[in-house]
Amino acid sequence: MSTKKVAIVTGGGSGLGFAIAQKFTANGITTIIAGRDVEKLNKAKNELGEFCHAMACDVSDLKTIPPFVENVLSQFGQIDILVNNAGINMKKEFTEVTDEDFQNILTTNVTAVFALSREVVKHMLTKNAGCIINISSMAAQYGLPKVIAYSASKTAIDGMTRAMAVELSPKGIRVNAIAPGFIYSAMTEKALNSDPERKAKVFGRTPMGHMGQPEDIGNAALYLASDAAKYVTGVVLPIDGGNSIGF
Repeated sequence: MSTKKVAIVTGGGSGLGFAIAQKFTANGITTIIAGRDVEKLNKAKNELGEFCHAMACDVSDLKTIPPFVENVLSQFGQIDILVNNAGINMKKEFTEVTDEDFQNILTTNVTAVFALSREVVKHMLTKNAGCIINISSMAAQYGLPKVIAYSASKTAIDGMTRAMAVELSPKGIRVNAIAPGFIYSAMTEKALNSDPERKAKVFGRTPMGHMGQPEDIGNAALYLASDAAKYVTGVVLPIDGGNSIGF
């Protein structure tokens, strides 16, 4: 068994997943970025360099998850770190959300996270070692309007993180979550600039008074995946400039 670590980052082609993959590859972790958009994955792979490998996988298509994990294991021999980052959101008035809308978000954000974790854990148990990082949200810390399915899904992630940690940590597998606050992206900046009232509200309750950077999430993931966090399990770590405790 090689001492080199192998990680899977779902949704690793862009955004926070890319920032996490960037920190992992920069620290010599062989990182498989998975997602639906092959073009985006390949572009990211070229930017991330030799430690990065791109593999197409649509996590919402649950039946493809076991063969995907088998494929990773046959190519790389091991999976030490799993980052469940892929997720979808949808803004709609509560009464306009259809059953199908709600279910689609739960399938990608909850069921797929469970199914992928289950398949990876089967392998991790053979070595009694491993690390799983789930991506939560401020939507699980407090109520946000017009994102009912997303809020339900991320609250489920927090509960799953704790339940997984209690069941799997005795077997050497640590499970934690990261709850990002307002992290800079072109999309976030545009959204806030087009809505001055919301922008004032966001920064008014963020004690640090500014947005975080994607690398802040990358650094948190790198810490949780490293031996520096070997006694850390079952935590939901807010990386939010104090937003979750702001007033």
